[in-house]
Amino acid sequence: MRTTVLTTIAVLCAGGAVAAGTGVTVARTNDAPALAAIGWTQVGHDVRSGISGLTVTSRTHDAYRVLIALDNKRPGETRIARLDYRAGDSGRTATVQPLEWRGGAEPIDVEAIESVPGASDEYLAVSSRGLVYHIEVTDDGKAVQVRDLSPLPAIGEGDDFESFALVSRNNKLAAVWADRGEGDGRPATLYAAPLSFNQYGESVFGTVTKAAYRAPYPTQDLRHASDIAVTDSGRLLIASASDEGDDGPFDSAVSDAGSVSLDRSGRVRLTMARSPEILRKFKGHKVEAVDCVSGSGTAVLGTDDENAGGALTTARICH
Repeated sequence: MRTTVLTTIAVLCAGGAVAAGTGVTVARTNDAPALAAIGWTQVGHDVRSGISGLTVTSRTHDAYRVLIALDNKRPGETRIARLDYRAGDSGRTATVQPLEWRGGAEPIDVEAIESVPGASDEYLAVSSRGLVYHIEVTDDGKAVQVRDLSPLPAIGEGDDFESFALVSRNNKLAAVWADRGEGDGRPATLYAAPLSFNQYGESVFGTVTKAAYRAPYPTQDLRHASDIAVTDSGRLLIASASDEGDDGPFDSAVSDAGSVSLDRSGRVRLTMARSPEILRKFKGHKVEAVDCVSGSGTAVLGTDDENAGGALTTARICH
């Protein structure tokens, strides 16, 4: 990894310890009592360290290994990082290891990342423009390598994507994603389609289904869909966020917005709730990353609080 990356890591945090020459940042919540009191673990204190997307790769009791996406735009800034998060009673910690980007130009504004079901260390990362990067972690664990780059299908005029999830049922795979929408005049547009990969690792999308979504909360400066997740039972969870600027104030919620089903033929059905149920509110934070941990009912959530950096927490909302 280039020296400039190691010296300008996007996840530096007050009170954290950086191991010289490794790019590893350790955050401890006992250095931030206000965050610890509400269950958040700080993972950065500047605009380059916000979490724009995450996927949980493993869990052991209260310890989680996560890959996070960062929506950085300048050359040399971190796009993908590994995060080890512990949420035990003895204190919460987060250790971040930036990963080098290999196999093509660094993307601009990566907003989501999702593990590919049934594949080892393979992921799809999506930029705000709707570009899908099929990536894999290298054998040495220090970088991600691009296998393929393709656009999302059926991109609408003005679409700005912050959300992406994968659903695996009956040996079939589907993708669900969303334009974030904006305020009263532009609801989010949800998209769903069957997904497969050809022999070259290229993403092949099937027929696209669309639906509109208006978040019940927050009410000001609203992004209706800042991330999405699908539970084991097929419930569709949508995070929404209020963003008044780089210094906030921020506000967020996660709502039960409907369901996603995938039948044995591979056909996807997207069903939206008439009255979405607010599962949890997260005042003071802009939640942009949600992933349900299979078999647990627990979600890991990340924030992109702009100039205030990023933070991580868990919540039992994945019923």
